[in-house]
Order: sequence, then structure tokens, then C-alpha cells
Amino acid sequence: MAFSQLREKVQGYLPLEKIALVEDAYSYASKAHEGQMRKSGEPYLEHPLQVALTLAELQLDTGSLVAALLHDVPENCGIPVAEIEASFGSEVARLVDGTTKLGKVPLRGPIEAKQRGSIAARGEQVENLRKMLVAMAEDLRVVFIKLADRLHNMQTLDALPPEKRHTIAQETAEVYAPLAHRLGIWELKWQLEDLSFRYLQPRKYHQVVQLVAGQHLRREDFIKQVIPELKREFERVGLNAEILGRPKHIYSIHQKMEKYAAQGKDFNDIYDLFALRVLVNSLSDCYTALGVIHNLWHPILAQFNDFIANPKSNGYQSLHTTVMYQGVTPLEIQIRTYQMHRVAEFGVASHWRYKEGGKQDINLEERVGWLRQLIDWHRELSGAEEFLESVKTDIFNDQVFVFTPKGEIKDLPIGSTPLDFAYHVHTDLGHNCSGAKVNGRLVPLSYHLKNGDVIEIMSVKGGRGPSRDWLNPALGFVKTSHAKVKIRQWFKKQERTENIERGRELLEKTMRQLGVASMEREKLARLFQYASLADFYGAIGCGDITTHQIVVKFAAQQQQPRLVEVAPPKENISAVKVEGVGDLLTHLAQCCHPLPGDSIIGYITRTRGVTVHRQDCYNVVNEDERERLISVEWGERSSLYPVPIQVQAWDRVGLMRDITILVAEEKINIVAVSLTNNDDGSVSIFITLETANLVQLNRLLDKIERIPGVLSAMRIERELGEVSS
Repeated sequence: MAFSQLREKVQGYLPLEKIALVEDAYSYASKAHEGQMRKSGEPYLEHPLQVALTLAELQLDTGSLVAALLHDVPENCGIPVAEIEASFGSEVARLVDGTTKLGKVPLRGPIEAKQRGSIAARGEQVENLRKMLVAMAEDLRVVFIKLADRLHNMQTLDALPPEKRHTIAQETAEVYAPLAHRLGIWELKWQLEDLSFRYLQPRKYHQVVQLVAGQHLRREDFIKQVIPELKREFERVGLNAEILGRPKHIYSIHQKMEKYAAQGKDFNDIYDLFALRVLVNSLSDCYTALGVIHNLWHPILAQFNDFIANPKSNGYQSLHTTVMYQGVTPLEIQIRTYQMHRVAEFGVASHWRYKEGGKQDINLEERVGWLRQLIDWHRELSGAEEFLESVKTDIFNDQVFVFTPKGEIKDLPIGSTPLDFAYHVHTDLGHNCSGAKVNGRLVPLSYHLKNGDVIEIMSVKGGRGPSRDWLNPALGFVKTSHAKVKIRQWFKKQERTENIERGRELLEKTMRQLGVASMEREKLARLFQYASLADFYGAIGCGDITTHQIVVKFAAQQQQPRLVEVAPPKENISAVKVEGVGDLLTHLAQCCHPLPGDSIIGYITRTRGVTVHRQDCYNVVNEDERERLISVEWGERSSLYPVPIQVQAWDRVGLMRDITILVAEEKINIVAVSLTNNDDGSVSIFITLETANLVQLNRLLDKIERIPGVLSAMRIERELGEVSS
């Protein structure tokens, strides 16, 4: 393809001297890539040219276009960046160098693909993502070049082998498409999503394509009927507007189909397959058009959104309404100005023209503040996993928009709580938070914020600081990594001795609660890569490690499949592996009630196969015939296991109701309940539960202990018996 197509695109917004510079870059790249071919069979120069054409669609500045044309020259042609700097200046050289370095950062390597559970591979992937996003934060134009580069690679993906196609498509779906969405670049987002969907789920992709094709003629006829009718109404009131049909993209339709399927609906129920977009000249025209539309057709009020008064965090603004056309057909209509339309299509990139000497957009820095924040997080977060968590929860998640009591809009990830809001406003407000009101009513700190909520934080001056419970994921107090980081930093500033002692107490309590108090603390510390037990306790005490993480790690370690799995008969429900033995019946001991996550050992009986006990079971520890003990491991089958717990509480009306409701909410079955009244007014409640593993049990016991009046909740051994013979 000649340079003429690129010239045609840029001459609409670049001065002649800038176009000449872009043409110089094209000639330089053409000479550098001469004779090189892509795996698709086309000349290599086609790739940087297509990248530049995509950026020209976004009307990006000269530096971006020149860097796009040259971005593969250092890597593929052996020409140093210093030579590019000598010919095109330091700004272009910096962009080329940044893009080249990102090209060497694989977000998914062959190790990670083959060993998805590998800790080393996971850490490498996360660290590479950190490098990529931080590099992007240094100069946003690197983001635009990288997204355009990825788009053309996806468009020519057929030239690669299947395994490579899948890896690149997965990376695109997980990182690049969400990044384009967060930047508001809809034009790139939908293309990246559709192409990823095509290679990741080809069968479903082609199914949606066929369904859409079947509706194409009906949709075209419908739009041709509606547009003139609406146009006449606009002309009648003197409103100048452009009306367009708005096609729904393949991946977007697939998502709607998945959502509707869960509600028992099908493809024909998707109301916004028929959609219009109305473009007008001014803000007031938007609301005038809305009034005309609602006067003409009956609106579905639940489907109305005013994103002009409440813009999305990526800068998107529009009025969204759905009406019943002629009372039978739902019709979605978006109303926006031409400037809003440009922002909706090109997002942050639409604000970049000021680089060519135009007026700077004062909202640009605000709209990309989340990306600038990556640099701060890069310095603050101690580990790559923390960084990945922050990216996923605070950046790539959909947003919820709420208000301060003064009417200021704040955007947070969906699922955020009043505590997240408090830390978002100010760190000290979060530290001293004692309660929250939403829309004038008191709510728990674990309440999930909704669009339009007005949040008022109640605080205590000179308070004691955050609670360690806020970091417990089972309790759901905080969602955003920003809040979690600030809470952890507060605890780290406390006296080390206090943290160590607090950590020791938390660990001991958790181990007693789960009935695994005899486990080696040093071994557990090594699982978390702490050489010193004191450092391990300190990490627990300051919140770097939660008790939930400890239980998960301990349970996973105990369930490592290392032995040959027995093929047990139907009545064998223990899902246990017996070392060096074929088909052998196993039973769970009733004296200690082992469950996955416990260290276990088998006892060979005379008539009933192998009885499985916890290794610290009284009957095993005191067994004289040691030769009848045999190594066993938990298998991988999914089963429920009976486990007795004891709850100590002050007796009151409604206590049992509160406990049973909580257990039911955790989707755990109660097998048996008994109760003993004590002389001091307390009560001992014995409950036998059917639970899947230690992690689920730990989460339940944590929540039971927070029921008003409950003193403690822990796993017990209710009876001691002889080892079955």
C-alpha cells in the first residue's frame, strides 16, 4: 500500500510541514524494512503503515504517527535508537524506544501456557504486566501505538500456528481490550474484543455471526422505517440532528446472550439489536431531542441513563434511552453532541490534538489520572501479585458512580464499599472511619455501593486507626487495592513488637479454631517464604498476610496429589489416595472427623479396609500396632465431609436463628444440633456440618464469631474411641 492513503487521512488535521515529516518517516521505514516479509506473506512495511493508519483515524499528533512508522526498525532492522533520534528528534526516539521495549515484554510466555499453576511463571507474567503499564504511564502515546500494533497483529493472526493464536488472543482479551475500554477508545475496544472472541471461542463466535446475519435484513428494514419518522419530528420542532443506525458488535451480542440465557431468555429477546444514534450540535439540543423522542414513543424508564450529567470515568458522555416503537418493539437510542461522539469513539486519544499547538484540554490529566497513579503504585506495592490485583480491581473493572454530601462525583470499581469510598476521598478519613450513611440511612461498612448513592462517612477524630478485620476477604469490608494498601501501610508503621505479638495471637487462634494446633509454625512460615518466624508473625500482625490466606495455603499444601489414586467402590466417599495400593475401601474415622486440608494417616482394619484419621488423632497417637498405619493423601474428588463445631455464646432470643441463617447463606448443610445451658448464662451449641474443606470451614467460623453474643466458634473432637479393628 502506498503512502497516499495515510496522507489522505492526515491532511485533514495536520499542517503540510508535519505531513512532510510523516512522509520522511515512511521513506525511512521503507528503506529499513526493504526485503523483509511478514509470516502472512505481505511486505513487512505493511504492518507499521497499518499501525499509523489506525492512529491517523484517532487523529493523533505527528510524533505518534512517526513513531508508529518506525516502531519496529530497532528490533527488526538492527538500527539503534540513537540513529533514529539523530534523524527525527528525542521525542520520537523516546516513543520508539518505549514501544520497542514493550514488544519484548511477554505477558504470557510458553512456560506460563504449559504450566499455568507455576508460581515462577505467574510471577514473571505479573512483573511483565507491571513493566508494561508503568512504561505506558510515562507517555500515553505509547499506549496508543501499542494498541494499534496489537490490533493489526490480531487482524493477521491466521498466519500463526493455533497455540500461538490462542495465547495472543487470550492476552488481548485480558489486557489490551480492557485497557482500550478504560481509555475510552471504543473504536479499538470493540475490534480487539471481537477478534479475541473469534480465536478463543470460534464455535460461539460463528454462532453469533449467523444469528446476526439472519436478522440483518429485518434490522435494515426496521431502521429505514424509523429514521424518517424521527427525522420528521425533529424538523417539526426545528432541531438539526443526524440520525444513524448503530450496529451491535459480535462480542457485545454474545455477552448479552449469556446474560439473557441466565434469565431464561433467548437471542430474539435482546432489545438493543435495534439501535439508533442521534448526533446534535449542542448540549441543550441533547435534552431537546430526548423530549421529542419520549413524546413520540413511550420510554422504558428503567433503561434510561444520563451519562452527560454523570460521565463515565473514561470521559464517555451520552443520553441513553429505550422506547417502545409503536408499542411493540424496543428501540435503544443514544443522544450526544458531535464532540461527545468523538470522545466516545476515540476516548483519551481525542484530546491529544493540543500537542500540535491547539488548546490543551484541562480535563485530560483528570481522565488519565488512574494511569498516572500506576507510577505511585509501582513504588508503593511490595509485590507483583499486589500490583496485578490493583490493576484488575481498580483499573480494569467496571465503575460505580457515587456522590459526596456536597454533590461531588466519585467513581469506584463495582463492588466497592463505604470504606473504599472513605480511602478514595482521603487516607485519614478511611483510617478514622467509624460508620457510614448511604442516602441518609446507616449501612454496614460491607455495603456494596450503587450508582447514584450519596455517601456520608462518620469518623472519630484521633481514632485508633483501621481494624485488621477490614483486610479479611471473608468479611468483605474493602474491595479496592488502594484501600488495602493504605490499611496495610498503617499497620506496618505500628511497633514491630506489637505486630509480632498480634500475629502470633491471630495464628494461634486460627489454628485452634480449625483443630490443627499441632502443625509446625516454621513449616508454615516457609510456605510463605519467610525464613524467620518473627517476620512471619509480623506480616500477619500488620495485615500483609491474612488468616484466610494461611488456611488456603495450608489446605492446598496438604492436598498436593503425590500418590496413586485408589479407584474406590460407590460407598467409599472419602476421596482418599492410599500409597502403593490398588482398589481398597476407605472410611473416615468418626473419632476425629478429618476433612480436606488436614494431615491424615490410614489405619488398616481387619474387616473394613482402611480407616482414615487425622495424624494428631488421640487414637492414632496412642496406637500400639504402628505397623498397621499407612500413608494416605486426599484425592481430587469433590465431596462433603461431616465436621463437628462448638459455639460458645451468651444465651439470648434469636441466637440459633442468626447462626442457622448464616450457615444457610454460606450454602453449608447442618446435619445435627445439640445445646447445653451453662450456669453462668452462656450456652454451648454443638453443630455437625457438611463442609467441603478447611477454607470453607474457616470462613464460616470467622463469620459466626461476629454474631452478637458469640464468644467463640471452633472445630472440636466430641468423642474419643478405639481405633476400629
